[in-house]
Amino acid sequence: MAQSIFLSKYSNTFLSRWLVFAFDLGIVAFSFSVATLLRMNFRFTDIDFHVFKYHFLFLITFRALSFIYFQSYTGIIRHTSIEDAVIILKAVFTGTFLATMLSLVVRYYYNLDTLLYVPLSILLIDFFICLFLMVSLRFWVKSFYESFMRQFKPSVGILIYGAGYTGMLTKNVIQNDRSINYTILGFIDDNESKIGKTIEGIRVYSLSEALEKLVDKTDGLEVIMAINNISLKVKKRISDVFLDRGVIVKILPPVDKWVGGEFAVNQIHNVKIEDLLGRDVIQMNNKQVGEQLFSKTILVTGAAGSIGSEIVRQLVSYLPASIILIDQAESGLFDLEFELSSTIPANTKMSVYVADITDQKRMKRIISAHKPNFIFHAAAYKHVPLMESNPYEAVRINVLGTKVLAELAAEFNVDRFVMVSTDKAVNPTNVMGATKRLAEMYTQSMNDLEGVSTKFIATRFGNVLGSSGSVIPLFRKQIERGGPVTVTHPDITRYFMTIPEACELVLEAATMGNGGEVFVFDMGDSVKIIDLARKMITLSGLRVDRDIEIKFTGLRPGEKLYEELLNNNENTLPTHHPKILIAKVNTPSYSYMDIQCQDLEQILEFGTTTELVTKIKDIIPEYKSNNSVFEQLDKSSIRSKG
Repeated sequence: MAQSIFLSKYSNTFLSRWLVFAFDLGIVAFSFSVATLLRMNFRFTDIDFHVFKYHFLFLITFRALSFIYFQSYTGIIRHTSIEDAVIILKAVFTGTFLATMLSLVVRYYYNLDTLLYVPLSILLIDFFICLFLMVSLRFWVKSFYESFMRQFKPSVGILIYGAGYTGMLTKNVIQNDRSINYTILGFIDDNESKIGKTIEGIRVYSLSEALEKLVDKTDGLEVIMAINNISLKVKKRISDVFLDRGVIVKILPPVDKWVGGEFAVNQIHNVKIEDLLGRDVIQMNNKQVGEQLFSKTILVTGAAGSIGSEIVRQLVSYLPASIILIDQAESGLFDLEFELSSTIPANTKMSVYVADITDQKRMKRIISAHKPNFIFHAAAYKHVPLMESNPYEAVRINVLGTKVLAELAAEFNVDRFVMVSTDKAVNPTNVMGATKRLAEMYTQSMNDLEGVSTKFIATRFGNVLGSSGSVIPLFRKQIERGGPVTVTHPDITRYFMTIPEACELVLEAATMGNGGEVFVFDMGDSVKIIDLARKMITLSGLRVDRDIEIKFTGLRPGEKLYEELLNNNENTLPTHHPKILIAKVNTPSYSYMDIQCQDLEQILEFGTTTELVTKIKDIIPEYKSNNSVFEQLDKSSIRSKG
């Protein structure tokens, strides 16, 4: 506490510039005295102090005038730099030059040997002594101040990954920072011609050498990636190496974020977990998307949700004529409306409705009034454990709500109906995934109806980074609370993608589909959730099991260990985009799905939860409950078939 008070009181207190000016004049007096003694070989008896007095006043006048002209005393001594040294050089040289010229003029032009003539040897000696003292004392004070203040600041060992221009810039910036006592232990570089050499006294290591000699033997180490335009693949590779060893990894802001072409220490930030889970940006056919969405009327359900709101933001950029937002969540809808009110183009009309998608009359009024060209259906219940406890709501919203919208889309000749689905609809092990699969089946069956011009399309993708209720925000909250971080199972894995990626896929599907497709996305490699938890803890500057405990809680009701994008009976067809595939799904007839949905409605009104889930399992044979009370229904089904 006392240290903190001391630092806050004195770290921003600076010497008066006039005190520095007086100090500089003191140096002038000392240097001239020493120069005179040296010229006289330290024989005091040879010095005429009467003459010395006038010589000193003569020189100090020129020194003072040159100091004032060049403002050499206004620099903050603790921040002395080469630029300050150059200014001092100019000031001292100018004073010496003027004194020399006047002395020569008096001595040789007027042929006078007066008190204004100072021997050139004294002036020359004085010049070097004065310049040396003024510059060296400033740098000494700066060094002393930094050493003194360093005692009160936490020490952080730094490795800079990248020994190029950006790495050198990073080194200079962090060395000049006053808030933290950084100790730069070395550079790391992949360029073999640099390895083993030193740059400004700092050694360049190979990655393997740095790991062996520094990382594995130093606590509290941080690594800063100082590589300009670093690719996501390289960023992930480097980060994984250090995060697996419990080392915090930081990165510079993009060059376009540098203020005036430079960055400050406070702009260096921890690598975000989203950066390590994402992939290189997938290029979409934005021109085709823009051509189809421009000046169209577009309706979005679930508009207040993570996916729905991002779909709306991206749609607005394509200048639709009108956009209709529907959601039951009034607060989220209000926030989105407020956000868009200042950014939506003047030619785009926005209509906002708080409404329930299962309310057929309400939906019909909205759709008949606006007659949308596109419907993006993102409204759904998505939380697996909650829906496992509430199958009634899952069927009502996810299945029957989709049925209401799909039928109205066909009735009012909507051009395209795009349903946002999930990878949990594949070989479902929970109620939520099963109801999303039912919604897929119903909308796909409508493509074969005679007289229906609407193209029904579905998109499947995995977990979305940062979406409401997803694992990353949950882990962040748990880390902020001091833990524990809860992981359901040590072997559980998931696919991840960013919200913008997911929404770009939805828009691409809306424009490339011919009706009846279920588009799936190349999600890359699945991620072990335990590894995700460890990395997030490390990126927060904490240690796994020392600061934050990881606790295994067991699989939640209906939860899978591994997610899939295709079921056992599905294959894929390619599209014009290498990352987007079409699932070859088994689509039942509309008449079959219509009967099944009527049965579900009857059970919702008169039946029990067991009857409801049993019916879903009858419609979707691959639906096998996992870690759920409904597993008993699968066993009963097996016994009845036996």
